[in-house]
Amino acid sequence: MSQVKNVTIDDLLESCRKYLKKDENLNLINRAYNYALLKHTGQFRKSGEPYIIHPLAVAYILSELSVEPVTIAAALLHDTIEDTEASFDDIKTNFSEDIAYLVEGVTKINQITFDSKEQALAETHQKMLLAMANDIRIILIKLADRLHNMRTMDAMPREAQIRKAKETLEIYAPLAHKLGMFKIKAELEDRALRYENPDIYYHISNLINAKKAERENLINEMIHALEEHFKTIKLKKYEIKGRIKNIYSIYKKMYEKNREFDDIYDLLAIRIIVDKVETCYQALGIIHAHFVPLPKRFKDYIAVPKPNLYQSLHTTVVGVNSEIFEIQIRTKAMDDVAEVGIAAHWAYKENKTYSKDKVQFEMATKLKWYGELLMLSKDQDINKDAHEFVDAVKTDLLDTNIYVFTPKGEVIALPNGATVLDYAYKIHTDVGNNAIGATINNKNVVLDTVLKTGDVVNIRTQKNSAGPSEDWLKKVTTSHAKAKIKNFLNNKYRDELIERGKEELEKEIIAQKVNQEITGEFIRKHFQRQGIEDIFDLYVEIGKKIISPKTVVAKLLGKEYHYEENLQKQILKSQRIEKANKSTGIIVSGVSNADVKLGNCCNCIPGDPIVGYISKGNGVIVHSINCKNIKELDKKRFVEVYWEGNSDRKYSCRIKILSENNTIFADLISTINASNSSILQLQSNQKEDGLVVTKIKILVRNIEELDTIIANLNKIKFVMQVERDNN
Repeated sequence: MSQVKNVTIDDLLESCRKYLKKDENLNLINRAYNYALLKHTGQFRKSGEPYIIHPLAVAYILSELSVEPVTIAAALLHDTIEDTEASFDDIKTNFSEDIAYLVEGVTKINQITFDSKEQALAETHQKMLLAMANDIRIILIKLADRLHNMRTMDAMPREAQIRKAKETLEIYAPLAHKLGMFKIKAELEDRALRYENPDIYYHISNLINAKKAERENLINEMIHALEEHFKTIKLKKYEIKGRIKNIYSIYKKMYEKNREFDDIYDLLAIRIIVDKVETCYQALGIIHAHFVPLPKRFKDYIAVPKPNLYQSLHTTVVGVNSEIFEIQIRTKAMDDVAEVGIAAHWAYKENKTYSKDKVQFEMATKLKWYGELLMLSKDQDINKDAHEFVDAVKTDLLDTNIYVFTPKGEVIALPNGATVLDYAYKIHTDVGNNAIGATINNKNVVLDTVLKTGDVVNIRTQKNSAGPSEDWLKKVTTSHAKAKIKNFLNNKYRDELIERGKEELEKEIIAQKVNQEITGEFIRKHFQRQGIEDIFDLYVEIGKKIISPKTVVAKLLGKEYHYEENLQKQILKSQRIEKANKSTGIIVSGVSNADVKLGNCCNCIPGDPIVGYISKGNGVIVHSINCKNIKELDKKRFVEVYWEGNSDRKYSCRIKILSENNTIFADLISTINASNSSILQLQSNQKEDGLVVTKIKILVRNIEELDTIIANLNKIKFVMQVERDNN
């Protein structure tokens, strides 16, 4: 990539003068620059250059999008609160509350430390997306900020380069894409690939450059041929230009779709820009009349625009010298939107009145997904958990790449793998909850049918339907649909859980002879971080066995939880239980009173698919069918075995927990106890990166009980991953 040139205040003002004529607007930008220059005096970037070049570059990037002067000024000031002694009130006094608000919004995003820890990353992304829902201008500044940082990352440590590259590909580039900002999106992707995987980046770059002259000649020949054909219909107002596909998009096709470089059709790409919509179709007709179009490669995004407002005709034809060319045809207005996205719709004009609320309303009206983000950000059930919120945005809003139609022709965007039921919940929660069937292209289908682009979907509903069941969670892929189904199920069983939890807590209170009252203040103090706001929420969590009534009573009595002492007592008790419980609960097919042992290598529990192995001198050893040790055994000595059925017998198994720190042991123990399980062993080790791996051996009745424990452990703050450990 070419060296990035540092811009000056004169460059910025010259760029702004292209669309700003009033002295008051230019003076505002100049004042913001002088203020930032003063505050950043003596500060330098890692490259050794004066720090002011960064906010100048960010403001310049935004000026190229014709962004309003308030946002340009905020871009110049965006690091002053974070990196200098300037405060919110200082910015408000010297400029305006609106500018101070924008600077503070960007600062809050910047102050969150990005790292490899999953929970921290989820919370960071959550806050950034919520900031976007609050004011789109904050994210515009942040996108420009990230773009300039990606242009100037050579001075950063390698580890930081990789981390920022991954963040860029995961969040920033998809956001730019959703906003229709193709140029920024493409550059973010290319620069991120360069830092994340330089070998692949330069390999593709070299492949492109190796035949660059040859491709340019072919494109010029094709342009000349098109111009000759357009003369026959006296088409005059048009522009034809070659297009270079960005390196990252080539990478995705080569490495994700297993294509060879020469098999990528749109390496030779041409864009035709005309004056009006009718001419787009007229030009398409001429092209198809003289060049053979490839089947299934024509797309009409003019009649059916993409959710990011992109419009164009796409066709792929066999062109000059029998080469494959991708051709895009669009109007000038469409081309502006394709380059800078939604910014083209509200490029600043000095004779119009602007406000944050007006911009937000226009965004939500024009971009359906942005309206959905606004609603999602207000959904308290999802916002309680950073992972769920970020997954919902990334999966349901940023990664949508199939487009289906309602019976009225409205386009609905969904992620790959989305089902009819996902579609139903995207239309409305009530449509999803009352869905009983559907048709796709007038053919009856079941609710878990996977959708594909172009499907016309009609949902059949019934007001008195039974509604969602647990099985429905397996029929959807979007976080939005899963959240709505879970919410329905939680409400359905909430009364039952409240009754159960209340009964268990009162029983423990009586047993411990407690007189203290459970107040709202007590609940907020001890349980608010778990999303519990009142006594009924507490009953529900006890009823779900997520919180133990013993834990609540201990906190009521003001007792400290000495987990090490209690853990040792519990382990000794659990080991006595395990020692006394010698029976395996295994039936050997065709054999009675067989000597049966459970293999120590895989720790099977009821619900696991199992197989028996007739050993020499040790009877039948039972293994999981997935156990790696049975691969080497003599298949002739295998025998069918079964779990005998419902039983109160308990079995040992191991789980592994990855967490950000070791402050969670009390919560781990409390959660396991609340599930009526027992702990046999607990070991914990801190890794070099600071993360903590905890291995726990527990007693459970079956795999369902284990799954519940794992699900509940995953809800503990600072826990990043919980999995069964069979190693």
